Amino acid sequence: PCVEISESTLYPILRRLETDGLLTVYSVEHMGRLRKYYRITDAGRNRIEEFRQDWQEILAIGRFILGEGETE
Repeated sequence: PCVEISESTLYPILRRLETDGLLTVYSVEHMGRLRKYYRITDAGRNRIEEFRQDWQEILAIGRFILGEGETE
């Protein structure tokens, strides 16, 4: 599944990630125009792993609430 994100939503998110040190940004000239490229930092990779762990906990809580995985 895809999530459509407008430019007006995407670029503020990218700027915030850069400010937080989760991305680095560099520019390259292409056909007379500057293009920005974004690269994830080690801190960004660590944050993704933290998010994955948090997400697994949220899923486990949801399964518990729904009674999934219980044996009778």
